[in-house]
Amino acid sequence: MTLAELFPAWGKLTPAQQQAVTAAAALRTVPKGTLLYSGPADCLGFLLVRSGQLRVYILSGDGREVTLYRLLPRDLCLLSAACVLRGLQFPVAIEAEKDSELWVLPARQYQQLMEQSAPVANYTNEVLATRFADVMWLVEQILWQRFDKRLAAFLLQESALEGTAALRLTHEAIGRHLGSPREVVTRMLRYFQAEGLVELAHGAVTLTDTARLQTMADG
Repeated sequence: MTLAELFPAWGKLTPAQQQAVTAAAALRTVPKGTLLYSGPADCLGFLLVRSGQLRVYILSGDGREVTLYRLLPRDLCLLSAACVLRGLQFPVAIEAEKDSELWVLPARQYQQLMEQSAPVANYTNEVLATRFADVMWLVEQILWQRFDKRLAAFLLQESALEGTAALRLTHEAIGRHLGSPREVVTRMLRYFQAEGLVELAHGAVTLTDTARLQTMADG
């Protein structure tokens, strides 16, 4: 997909603006596991996902990770250009969860585009509002929901993303997503297995009763 096909506000840009964006943007291919961004000091630019999947997460002082949200094809990442967005100086990290292709829009050029184009500014604000809602939902889950409910919801989300009930996930990786120690994840997965909800193997979790997992996730 071209930049014009991916960027929702493209048709509302002037020809000169379209030409400027095309000239400034760079298509980047990154393999799975690449750390793209590690905090506000990295002014990477705005990322528009062409293919693949990115993970945006925070890292605690004791080394625990919590996944904030995923970025899929057609998604725009704003936090990777937090250096030009006031009030968004969050210590997040962004990594490629799958082999990915990204359009990288330099931060200063995109900032100028927002100042010149109301549709681009509106689109950017919509993305910010959506991501804020995602993070607030996550905070609510961490503060108020039982871990079994959070784990069930995570497994169902992963199954939907991957299109399969057989997930190649270690207990440690699940813990990184949910911000929980591996031991806690292992105990809960073993409970799920005893209840017939999943089957466990080395480096893998297979969902065997998605209906009951959904009931658990719904509370």
